[in-house]
This record gives sequence, C-alpha cells and structure tokens, in this order.
Amino acid sequence: MFLFISGPEIFVVMLIVVMLFGADKIPEMAKGLGKGMRQLKDATNDIKREITESAEKQGIDTEFTKDIKKEINKVKDDIDDLTGPIKRSF
Repeated sequence: MFLFISGPEIFVVMLIVVMLFGADKIPEMAKGLGKGMRQLKDATNDIKREITESAEKQGIDTEFTKDIKKEINKVKDDIDDLTGPIKRSF
C-alpha cells in the first residue's frame, strides 16, 4: 500500500509536478531525493550501530531482540497463512 493512493491519483500528482517544475527538473529532483534518502538510511544505520556497540560495552545482552524479531516474523507468517484464503476471496 502506498499511502492509500491509487493509480489515477498518482497520475494526477505526477502531472501537477511536471506542470510546476517542468520535465527537465524532475530527474534532478529525483536524484536529490535519492541522495537524501541514502543519507537518512546511513545515519539510521550509524545510530543503530552506536547503540548496539554502547549496549555491548555496558554488558547489555542484545541477542534477545533477534529472538523477538524471529518470533514476530513467525506470527506474521502464521497470520498470513490463515488469512490468505480470506484475502483472496474479497
């Protein structure tokens, strides 16, 4: 789901963007957006790494988070298995 936006709505938004900025500016804007997203991802990974390193230095066990993620994914898969036929019928 992309923010509950359907195909025609995306088309209208893209049309407005082209009208406002012009077709020649769109690749430049996309490149800037891509760089910004990459910087945000890198900063997030750096923060995660620092928190993990700090926790390990303090002697805090961080392995339990992996077990929790594994259990959450298992529950998600079980729910998808149960609701799969229901989703397909609607």
